[in-house]
Formats: sequence, structure tokens, C-alpha cells
Amino acid sequence: MLLRLDPAVHDALARWAADDLRSTNAQIEFLLRRALADAGRMPSHARQMRRPGRPRTEAETEAR
Repeated sequence: MLLRLDPAVHDALARWAADDLRSTNAQIEFLLRRALADAGRMPSHARQMRRPGRPRTEAETEAR
């Protein structure tokens, strides 16, 4: 998907993402999801966002 942003907005978004240890793409998704939820428009069938970091191994999942 092509997203056109003002360069200053993109730079601010990239800095915010870095502060939150997210990629710029993940930050955009996080903000869109929050806006949808706040507006009561989040689809009930939308999957949860993937947690940051390395995916858990099967052994780590079973240990929890």
C-alpha cells in the first residue's frame, strides 16, 4: 500500500516509533488500531497485533 506523508510527519512518526521500539509500519498500525477502537469501529474479527520481539518457541509457549 502506498501512503503519501509529508516528510516532516514521516520523520516525526519514525522518531516516535523508535522511541517505542517499533518499526514505522508497526507504529502506523498501532495508531490506526487505537483510532479505530476509540471510534468504536474496530472489526471484531481483527487479529491482535503481534507482540514485539522474537516469536516464542513451542517450548517457551508450553512453559507458560
